[in-house]
Amino acid sequence: MIKTLKMHRAKSDAIFDTIIFIVLTFIFLIVAYPLYFVIISSISDPSAVAGGKVIWVPVGLNFRGYEEVFKNDSVMRGFVNSIIYTVMGVILNLAVTLPTAYALSRSDFMGNRFVTIFYLITMFVSGGMIPTYLVVKSCGFLDSVWALIVPGALGVYNMIVARTFFKTSLPNELLEASKLDGCGNTRFFFHIALPLSSAIIAILILYYGVGHWNSYFSALLYLSDNKKFPLQLVLRSILVLNEAQLQKGGASTAQQLIELERQRQLVELMKYSLIIVSSIPVMIIYPLVQKHFVKGVMIGSVKG
Repeated sequence: MIKTLKMHRAKSDAIFDTIIFIVLTFIFLIVAYPLYFVIISSISDPSAVAGGKVIWVPVGLNFRGYEEVFKNDSVMRGFVNSIIYTVMGVILNLAVTLPTAYALSRSDFMGNRFVTIFYLITMFVSGGMIPTYLVVKSCGFLDSVWALIVPGALGVYNMIVARTFFKTSLPNELLEASKLDGCGNTRFFFHIALPLSSAIIAILILYYGVGHWNSYFSALLYLSDNKKFPLQLVLRSILVLNEAQLQKGGASTAQQLIELERQRQLVELMKYSLIIVSSIPVMIIYPLVQKHFVKGVMIGSVKG
């Protein structure tokens, strides 16, 4: 008869795990509550939000903020524009980052160290806004999608993470074995390296995708046609326009003051609704790549 051996944990380990659990729970609440507050505030009565009555649950269920956001045609147009810019940008990012990272991961690549240092310098030294604008203008990219995706085609940090992944996950022996079967570097990269790199590709898609989706400053600099504005710039314009309208004129009568306060509360409510609207795509995409994301981050950060 085989007796089952039970492992008894030391008391110190149990205490340590309990403390860690309490600390992590506390950190989670600190991070999660602001997000939860934004959600419940976006569906609460504007006066309740302005009066500080919304703390744990929505007060006076109200979807006016979302109605005001979506009845604006520019929001949906900006939503479509952001999707297009994000998809095109991520495709270009992957097309540039993955081959560069793979080449720099190979020990037989001549000038490996020099090229790597060259890229690293750009992480600490930047040309600045004005020189970058002049380069974009001279290339004829102003008021076009290329102005938003070409200047950031390669993220050095992301390239280093991908380089580390290739270096640690694709040993030289695999390439040498492939060469014996007549497989060159290009064919090895497309037919062997990429199929084995789903984790790091998911990482790059998430990093680059979130960056493109949240970006608005490049559009503010390079785009002048409001029909080409991405969602983030459209939302910014809506808020700025509403704030400007509230500050126009001098409301003197009691009725005008009440109406002005109501509009101000609605603008505050719209801010929460805009945050939720702009965050939906990221909240949808992240669970789909979470498994690869965790794996890719761990593998890409073990060695430098």
